[in-house]
Amino acid sequence: MNNDKAQQKRILLAVVLSFAFFIIYDYFFIPKTPVNAEQNLTKEQNSSQNESLANTAPALNTTNSNATNHLNQNSSQNFENDIIADIKSEHFEAQIDSLGRISSFFLKDEKYKDENGKAINLVSSENSPYPLELRFSDLKTNQEAFNTHYKADKKELFIDENSSKTLRLTQKLSELEVEKTITFYPKGNYEIEIKLSKNSPYFISTGFRPNIAVDSYTIHGVLVLDEKDTLHTYEDEDMENDENINNAKIASAFDRYYTTSFYNFEKPLNITISKDSKQNPLVFAYSNNEFKAGGYIGAKEHSILRAIDPRLEAVVEYGWFTFIAKPMFGFLNWIHNYVGNWGWAIVIMTLIVRVVLFPLTYKSMISMNKLKDLAPKMKEIRERYKGDPQKMNTHMMELYKKHGANPMSGCLPILLQIPIFFAIYRVLLNAIELKAAPWAFWIHDLSLMDPYFILPILMGATMFVQQLITPMTIQDPTQAKVMKFLPLIFTFFFLAFPAGLTLYWFVNNLCSLVQQWIINKLFAREHHKKESE
Repeated sequence: MNNDKAQQKRILLAVVLSFAFFIIYDYFFIPKTPVNAEQNLTKEQNSSQNESLANTAPALNTTNSNATNHLNQNSSQNFENDIIADIKSEHFEAQIDSLGRISSFFLKDEKYKDENGKAINLVSSENSPYPLELRFSDLKTNQEAFNTHYKADKKELFIDENSSKTLRLTQKLSELEVEKTITFYPKGNYEIEIKLSKNSPYFISTGFRPNIAVDSYTIHGVLVLDEKDTLHTYEDEDMENDENINNAKIASAFDRYYTTSFYNFEKPLNITISKDSKQNPLVFAYSNNEFKAGGYIGAKEHSILRAIDPRLEAVVEYGWFTFIAKPMFGFLNWIHNYVGNWGWAIVIMTLIVRVVLFPLTYKSMISMNKLKDLAPKMKEIRERYKGDPQKMNTHMMELYKKHGANPMSGCLPILLQIPIFFAIYRVLLNAIELKAAPWAFWIHDLSLMDPYFILPILMGATMFVQQLITPMTIQDPTQAKVMKFLPLIFTFFFLAFPAGLTLYWFVNNLCSLVQQWIINKLFAREHHKKESE
């Protein structure tokens, strides 16, 4: 195979691979768990799940390196309807059950409500453990603890915007007394402090990850930030072995938009990651007696996390391209602060990115036009030296050098834009700020698909027109046919993409189209000038 055809195939491969990650979308997969499934459970279904706590929440033996094997078993719901305290604020409402756990946590803000206008519950009644659930290592102590009610010093707490309220829970066992002190703040964060009357090793859970925004194209599971600021991520259905991480600053169980977390930046936590029967990660902190940490249950919204502690923004995870995605979101947010609309912020950010990348794009487009003009001479060289590949490649390289054409120049800008596109892709998928954010009169939520498919169709149309006016350097008929079908293929796949992401890609295509048209005009004028001379 000659060098020119090899370069053509590399370019085609780069184009196809750059989009391959995006064509597998949630629309084509059955969700791993139903969204808001916990809200659809009936009381009859709940009562059928009740079992003996002694059997379903066995104790742990911390002297054994495999002590965490028992953490994967679910605790019972025997006391789930026995609520001993209600906590209410403008933004959330929580309940504490008889086992001293947060058994429900509803977000009350309008933007977080479901499609039926109901407040979402971030604590799933289908999954265990619950937030603040304690499991003792000693089997006898653990059995007794799961059969003994806590007592609360208050039945109701009302938290206004500028206050915090403290709830004290106590549990008296035959040989041990447990005291939980929980201070709630208006944004959904809290401080948890535990004291035992004597040492007894135990594990306390952040709770199973929220079960609201679970899909097949974003990561959900557990992440831990260790003392070296290294993120450890454990995805659902992929937890093979239990792991211990000492001196962790943050431990978070999360879905696409929401999290339930522990954090302590002054005195880092000892964390155990276990698994349930479906190999989903379960996160616990462990201690022998006193335990103190911050906690947060709520949306992974940057402004909220930043208000609690800027370091908590680490719970927003963007995958491989986090190092680009985080500053990209910061830039997008900065633009939004000026324009006041996330849709227009996406448009402006795309235009700025295109301006920054213009020198590379310009060189690529000029080279493509030169290769188009050289096509007859390239064909002549192939026919003349078809029996001698070495001479063919030598003459091809001489031709490229003479006319200042580079077959790789079309591939390089694509390769450089891939990490930027993936970073923007992750930002627009993971940013809960886009939830319920309107743009145009028919787009009321940039996190959802375009209800009328206007943006996907415009995106496909601009891709098709751009293809028409872009010089085609691919000589192989099969490859050329594949390229012609790409606009149709991508229009089909983008139908189910979030409107914010489709908006970005449409504006990006529009910029490419305008740039190509201008360069074609400039190139044609230069070409005509040379012929007239």
